[in-house]
Formats: sequence, structure tokens, C-alpha cells
Amino acid sequence: MKVRILSTVLAASLALSTGAIAGMGNSNPMVGGAAMYASKDIVDNAVNSKDHTTLVAAVKAAGLVDTLKSPGPFTVFAPTNEAFAALPAGTVDTLLKPENKGTLTGVLTYHVVAGRLDTKVLDQQIRAGGGKAVLKTVQGGNLTVTGMGRKLMVTDAKGNSARITIANVYQSNGVILVVDKVLMPQ
Repeated sequence: MKVRILSTVLAASLALSTGAIAGMGNSNPMVGGAAMYASKDIVDNAVNSKDHTTLVAAVKAAGLVDTLKSPGPFTVFAPTNEAFAALPAGTVDTLLKPENKGTLTGVLTYHVVAGRLDTKVLDQQIRAGGGKAVLKTVQGGNLTVTGMGRKLMVTDAKGNSARITIANVYQSNGVILVVDKVLMPQ
């Protein structure tokens, strides 16, 4: 009987301590197999995601690291490696060339909106907008968000839509919304 009580107490104690440690200051979802910490900035979190190595390389090539480490806040629609791989053959290699830095910067800043827009805020804007929220990007173009809650779609200027696959990844300087397509400005 004492063994059963002791094992129950130990199991409960372990469950409580594991829960406390796991929840300690971080309620973010995992991204690319890595923990994302609300206390870190966009760049410091993104570099740990194995699903965003292409995005990180592009941000570095465009010289946007310091911008995305600044106080912001920013909302980043972060395409995965698979999203970049789905572009026509040679597109990523071409964009990463130094002579195409301006074009690359335009594509990347088209994925960034000023402010901290999580799904709750986007849902409010969609309701207020009669079923859609039109967001002005840092690049200057517009993105249109439709849907509700965990079923949000983002449409670019060319009419291509991306699905938000991981939402509300909070950062010290904004929020990341992982998308399954690269959004393209006009």
C-alpha cells in the first residue's frame, strides 16, 4: 500500500514539475522541431527552425537581420522551406544572388506587416472588414486575409493563396504566422 501511495505521489509530482517547466514563460507552438520563445526576437527564433532555413538565408542575403531584430512589432508570414521549393526551378537561387538583392528584399518585406497581428486580431479585422482583412505590408503592397480562427488564408497581389499552418508564434518583437506558400508582390 505504501509503495502504491509513494508511486502515485511521485507520478503526480513529476507531472506537475514537468508541466511547470514546459510552461515556464513559453506557450508558443514548436516550429520546425524547435521551441520558439516569446522572450526572443524573430531572427533568434527563426534560426532554430529546420523548416525555415531558406527564409533565414534569404533574410541574411537581403540584409534584413537588423530590421527583424529591432523592437518592431512585426507580424511575419513565414514561408517554409517547402513553400520556397514549390517556386519555379531556379527562383530561389536567382533571388539570392547579390545583384537581385532589391527584388529579394521586396519579396521578403511583402511577408511583413507592422504591428502584432495574431489570429484574434486578424479575426476581429476580418469581421470588421465584412469577411476579409486587407493588410498593408512593409513592402507597400497589400495582403488579404480571409477565414476565421485556425483556418486563415492569406492572398497575395497575384491572387495566390497561402494557408497559415502554425499561428500565434509570439516573439519579443512581434508574431510569426507560418505559411505554406511564398507570397508574391505585383
